[in-house]
Amino acid sequence: MNVDVVIPALDEEEALPGVLAEIPARVRRVVVADNGSRDRTAAVARAGGAEVVAEPRRGYGYACLAAMDHLRPDPPDVVVFLDGDGSDDPSELDALLAPIEAGAAMVIGSRTRGRAERGSLTWPQRVGNALACRWIEGVHGERFTDLGPFRAITWSALESLRMRDPNWGWTVEMQLAAAREGIRCAEVPVTYRNRRGGESKVSGSVRGSVSAGVKILYVLGRETLRRR
Repeated sequence: MNVDVVIPALDEEEALPGVLAEIPARVRRVVVADNGSRDRTAAVARAGGAEVVAEPRRGYGYACLAAMDHLRPDPPDVVVFLDGDGSDDPSELDALLAPIEAGAAMVIGSRTRGRAERGSLTWPQRVGNALACRWIEGVHGERFTDLGPFRAITWSALESLRMRDPNWGWTVEMQLAAAREGIRCAEVPVTYRNRRGGESKVSGSVRGSVSAGVKILYVLGRETLRRR
């Protein structure tokens, strides 16, 4: 099973070398989608053995979509998404892949079921995740406990979802679309750590938290209306 890792990154020069060093040897290739960084993110990614894709349009989804375009000529069997700030633990990748090896098509690394370091998840994140997961369960009957960024999905399933969200609605769009299409999903508990250096693009400011929350609600409403 060929496994590629996608890391959207914005100004992660400090954290990225440690993240790349923790990725297991079983991974075929790592693609860092540089989302308009002003530091040496691209240089340290290449030095760490990653392929770099430049996506100057700011947005988490834009970065992920650019990485998918890069992978498409020689796609993997499975894509793993994780953040470049050191909050996800790449050494847990085997646990994330185990349900796929058993037949699942998408696996979410649940921070709420796992061990989250103190301060790594803010209360607005916890509340927002819980509300979004309840919404998905109520509309589609698929039970999730988190919208965590550390996730694995088969390439065929990912392509079938026709992802399009350009920013913070990416994770919830993926889970909503998977539930709507009847894709077999699973969750595994994962560790969530405090980021290594710098400030979170979402939880590090009131504006970031509010913007992400509003976007998640927008995507929930949009996908629900599409179903109807």
